[in-house]
Amino acid sequence: MSKKESILQAATWLFANKGFKDASMSELSKMTDVAEGTIFYHFKNKETLFLSILETVKLKIISEFDEYTAKKQFKTGLDMVEEVISFYLYMAGHNPNLFMLLHRHDAYELAQVNPVCREYLEDTYNGLVDIFERAVNLGQEDGSIGAMPARKTALILFTLTDGLVRFNSYNLYNAGALSTELIASCRRMLVNV
Repeated sequence: MSKKESILQAATWLFANKGFKDASMSELSKMTDVAEGTIFYHFKNKETLFLSILETVKLKIISEFDEYTAKKQFKTGLDMVEEVISFYLYMAGHNPNLFMLLHRHDAYELAQVNPVCREYLEDTYNGLVDIFERAVNLGQEDGSIGAMPARKTALILFTLTDGLVRFNSYNLYNAGALSTELIASCRRMLVNV
């Protein structure tokens, strides 16, 4: 692993666990055993490093979802919705720092003043909602999901799923413990129109 990759990996953990505001470059330097000057050689400043991480998070999450859905053969759109929910919970469980980073409030504060930060966050969430929307559209085409606005429905499905992940991120509740109930609730919502 290169020094730059090592910095990115450690900084992802640091920003996820401490937030953008409270993460310090001196702490990152100690974690990576890399001089602060070297960190700033690779990344102009703390904000540039954070934006680099957000871009990496966006690409990783969306590419993993795209890879997953490309490999799967879904019988129906409703099956796809259920599989996407399950995969989202799986990814969040196996990549907790990525999702914790997305759930921290200070990223959204930075997005209010930094258009690149806003773009990365919007692209990440739009990409995830797009996956849910594809499943809803497929279900409406094959008749497994009732007639309803696909984008709004996708937003609701995503919000329900991500809400459980947020509970999990902050150690309030184990998201996996409610996965069966979440999928059953979404199924009822989608077929009982």
